[in-house]
Amino acid sequence: MNTSSTRRRTSGALLGASVLALSAFVSAPAHAAAQAATCGVLAPGASATAQAAVNAACSQIGVWYSWGGGHAATPGASYGYYDGSDPDSLHDNERKGFDCSGLTRYAYYQATGRDLLNGTADDQFHSSQASARFAASQGSAPLLPGDLMFWGSGHIHHVAMYLGNGQMVEAYESGTHIRVAPVRTGGDYAGAIRINGSGTPTPPPANGGTVFETWGTGVRTRSTPSVRGAVVDTFAGPTQVSVQCQQHAETVTAEGYTNDIWSKLADGSWLTNIYIKGPASLPGIPDCGGSSTPPPSGGSKPFQTWGTGVRTHSQPNVNAGVVDYFAQPTTVNVVCQAHAQEVTAEGYTNDAWSKLTDGSWLTNIYIKGAAWLDVPTC
Repeated sequence: MNTSSTRRRTSGALLGASVLALSAFVSAPAHAAAQAATCGVLAPGASATAQAAVNAACSQIGVWYSWGGGHAATPGASYGYYDGSDPDSLHDNERKGFDCSGLTRYAYYQATGRDLLNGTADDQFHSSQASARFAASQGSAPLLPGDLMFWGSGHIHHVAMYLGNGQMVEAYESGTHIRVAPVRTGGDYAGAIRINGSGTPTPPPANGGTVFETWGTGVRTRSTPSVRGAVVDTFAGPTQVSVQCQQHAETVTAEGYTNDIWSKLADGSWLTNIYIKGPASLPGIPDCGGSSTPPPSGGSKPFQTWGTGVRTHSQPNVNAGVVDYFAQPTTVNVVCQAHAQEVTAEGYTNDAWSKLTDGSWLTNIYIKGAAWLDVPTC
């Protein structure tokens, strides 16, 4: 299938509110054994870590593609959900498997014991874990087994793992199984990255800060929490920063987001939270003392969420449109709650959903507290 097909839905979506865990589509097809023989390290030169990642990905040959699969709190096959447009995705809530980035996340988790690639295909393309990058114009010639190949124009929507000898392993689209395929370097092929092969953890900051990843290119830090402050540093691409504290300051609109929260970094410079991966207000980061958090609006009550990649929806239903997702635990303001679609996720089952101040809905499974919160009924 052409990589520019409008039918293919292989963007590496994060799974928030996991869906009903049915089992009708779990078992691998009979052709899995035949394909498995062709999946493996097919060329020399890869690091031991990369070879282990290839073997981990190949161990999943024949498992279902599932939109949002592989993005539970711990890397591994998980139930997905309907992507909202592709008819073949309607049964993804019954299929335990991986989407494209869920598979590569799992493979490198198995290889290193660390969750290096927790995010979408676009996040992985910009990962600070990359030790080398290869332009689309280079094709597959410089690639080694374990390198990650990406597709997308402007926004990355698909990732696969190179095996060598012109082959790759991928979770392709809803209705298919994890497979080996010839590499595709035409269409919207965007290039490849090589993951740091050492598997050694990034040391924690010595100054007591908390490490976060940035995104975007040409991102500037300032001497004060204002775009009019003097430029202290410029990040050519995504990188890691050590955040000391955060505070409300100048409102900034960029990249389609508006936020008035700025983070103070270890070198004393300031960075708008727009360019730091995570919710608008970073979890676990203290206030710098220059502002106070506004009280909840609309008679709402604040609660803490838990889990990673948690999604809110336009209706109290996992198949409704996604409004927002929380990469990490954060605070949400709940207006009211209602009994609606029953959800099974993270070992819990609950039909209670909370309505937030922005009008979106979040299953109570991901809100700390009782199954039925101490808030009014909607």
